[in-house]
Amino acid sequence: MGTIKRTFANNLTTGGKLDATDLSGTIPASNIANASVTAVTALPSALGGAIESVATDPVSPSEGQLWYNTTIGVLKGYISLGGVWASGGNLATARRALDGAGTQTAGLAFGGTITPNTAATEEYDGSAWAGGGSMATARRYLGGCGTQTAGLGFGGYSTVANSNATEEYDGSAWAGGGNLGTGRQFLGGAGTQTAGLAFSGEATTISTATEEYNGSTWTAGGNIGTGRTSMGGAGIQTAALAFGGYIAANSNLTEEYDGSAWTAGGNLNTARRQLAGAGTQTAGLAFGGFATANTGATEEYNGTSWTASTTMTTDRSYLAGCGLQTAGLGFGGEISGTVANTEEYTDPTFAIQKITTS
Repeated sequence: MGTIKRTFANNLTTGGKLDATDLSGTIPASNIANASVTAVTALPSALGGAIESVATDPVSPSEGQLWYNTTIGVLKGYISLGGVWASGGNLATARRALDGAGTQTAGLAFGGTITPNTAATEEYDGSAWAGGGSMATARRYLGGCGTQTAGLGFGGYSTVANSNATEEYDGSAWAGGGNLGTGRQFLGGAGTQTAGLAFSGEATTISTATEEYNGSTWTAGGNIGTGRTSMGGAGIQTAALAFGGYIAANSNLTEEYDGSAWTAGGNLNTARRQLAGAGTQTAGLAFGGFATANTGATEEYNGTSWTASTTMTTDRSYLAGCGLQTAGLGFGGEISGTVANTEEYTDPTFAIQKITTS
């Protein structure tokens, strides 16, 4: 991508400090990786080669913007803090082993167990949950996908047995869909109401089966490479992601589905089961679960490898998730008992930070 001129902006260290030892010359092209130059590399042209001096901090600064606050004599910048979890509105019904669909500002929570199983459905508007139409079959350990107004719930464990039931949500009520070929619990899910994906889980034994939904019926897809239970899922039917779970021990495995076959992806940093997922195959989000104990560990996937991010405020397992890598939603789950906690993930999160020299 060529050379770039050294400036205050590209001499900021990870901790927000200024490396003032070398502010002249150019950075050789051989030292610049395309993927690594994600921050601002020059000051705004209107400022020339100088730092703007202001009496008060800007109200709406831009990413990478630097300025000198003359009132307090401090150099400041608008810098990414990475991913951050923040508390959202609690579920009306605390529960674990539920599933979800939708986005951070239009989420859907359904099923799970309070002891006994529940058919309760709730809708999230970005701040609070409100009751939706109940499922026909109360169940836990189910799979789900879709949106708040076009959700899909399938499989799970009902009162006495694994379920093959599929239900479709229209924003107010659930209606029966085509049954899964293999009734199972602890399965993974991805996709949409008219192009859903169900994979692995536990039938009489751990299953490797994958099934694809077309809006009315399920058909067999390519088997997952490693069958497991209680994994996370994300993506769409033709570009799905399965990660974590349990075999004979917690798993860190990741697999990617292309619409016909699964292939190995990069391993999670933290092996765990009973976790939740969000995002896409090339921008996935894994969070929560049970490692050696309940965890709030959060990781981001770029299509090749996972990178650890900020942990959830509340460590928990058996939670549900939805949304995107940049705007995720985690809700419900188990600590020592069922919880109603909701958390919202935002990445990147920017804030005004004091710049100091290293």
